Amino acid sequence: MQRAVLIMFLAMSLIPAGDSAGKLLTSTFGVSPLFVAWSRFALGTLMVLPFISPDALRLLRDWRIWLRAAILAGGISAIQTALSTADVATVFAAFFIGPIFSYALAMIFLREPVTLLRSALILMGFLGVLLVVRPGAGSDPGVLWAVVAGLCYGAFLTMSRWLSGLGTPIALTFSQLSISALLLLPLGLSHLPPGTATIAGLTLTSALCSMLGNLMLLYAYRIAPATRLAPLVYFQLIAAVILGWAIFGDLPDAFTWAGLAVIITAGLASARLR
Repeated sequence: MQRAVLIMFLAMSLIPAGDSAGKLLTSTFGVSPLFVAWSRFALGTLMVLPFISPDALRLLRDWRIWLRAAILAGGISAIQTALSTADVATVFAAFFIGPIFSYALAMIFLREPVTLLRSALILMGFLGVLLVVRPGAGSDPGVLWAVVAGLCYGAFLTMSRWLSGLGTPIALTFSQLSISALLLLPLGLSHLPPGTATIAGLTLTSALCSMLGNLMLLYAYRIAPATRLAPLVYFQLIAAVILGWAIFGDLPDAFTWAGLAVIITAGLASARLR
């Protein structure tokens, strides 16, 4: 169990690290968020390609797999757009509307059981997101893009649960990466940045950290119960705050701190109910 916990902490640190590299590309070097999203999928496909079996290719014949990948492509493009203007911690906090949306979709479409306490905690998490987003005329467009990304991610989570029996985790990972790379190919190629060593290094770092984080997450869930590991997913928010302060000098305002506290509290309590 200790090994799984260590892996989870590393995974939950690597994912916001990859997005921090993406933010450097978009906010500092003026790289298009669409290129960052496409390069992440394209490089990720190359990274997992040596580990797939021929059976993974059969998934590409299923329209549901294409829809799932299209939703993921939209979500990653949206969060990279959000990171180009908003700080990392705020983006991740708004992005956590995803699990809330996934809960609602799973209840409606997958007929998953609903409890009053779980629903109350989900509502509490939603109120935490509202504290971060603070919808109104003065809302940061980047935060609104983060909400769009979270909604896409929530739909992606529900579809992943729906389609989990179609193939192995590595086969499903390959399908989502390769299809998303194909769908974003025209947009990625039309926004090619200058070929400098710095941009190339950050592009590779963004893709590598994201890929390693997600693969380590899958591995951790293979060696330990999901009920024990689920609360650690919220370490992403803490890692995002630390990385945002260390790299960009950004610290959340009072409302965002309050929203982060509410989201983490509701998430941890909900995970303990599993």
